[in-house]
Amino acid sequence: MEQIAKTGIIPVIKIEDPKNAVPLASALLAGNIPCMEITFRTSAGEEAIRQVQEEVPEMLLGAGTVLTTDQVDRAINAGAKFLVSPGYNPRVVDYAIKKNITIIPGCSTPSDMEQAIEAGITTVKFFPAEQAGGLDYIKAVSAPYSMLSFIPTGGINVQNLAKYLSFKKVLACGGSWMAGAELINAGDFAKITVLSKEASEIAEQAIKNRK
Repeated sequence: MEQIAKTGIIPVIKIEDPKNAVPLASALLAGNIPCMEITFRTSAGEEAIRQVQEEVPEMLLGAGTVLTTDQVDRAINAGAKFLVSPGYNPRVVDYAIKKNITIIPGCSTPSDMEQAIEAGITTVKFFPAEQAGGLDYIKAVSAPYSMLSFIPTGGINVQNLAKYLSFKKVLACGGSWMAGAELINAGDFAKITVLSKEASEIAEQAIKNRK
């Protein structure tokens, strides 16, 4: 969590072909983003996690869209260091905690957040961020749930990244604009590095100016 907070960004990656995973991870690192979340949205996700863990060990690697306990096991076995889910599934969260791996569950309502607090979780994913009320919503729920920090994901982009990260309760932001499927499938890793550098510079400045 400390490394994620320092970076301020978690690229949310959808991999169609595992062969793209390692050059993608290298491109993100070259753009000063040493963290990534490879989702289970495709059948290539698990193998992509495994390859990045083996070839780019300096990357802080997470598994996303973790919906089942089986996926928890597969993510851990592939080498993921943290897990992210779009919603709050008590069974999956409890299982991950028993497996001693960090999980960042999706929470978009006060009831979700109270379940997270009850489980001892201090950082949650706020998803879908823009559609669920954006930064104003996060600021509102931060009053009663001051013990939580948030990773908003969904609708985050280069235009609103700084706005979110300027709030002290936003630990980091998740997004895919710097490494979208089109760029990955086209093998345009140079462009991914350029976009990553831009995002990391924005994040660094916003974090310095947090209130």
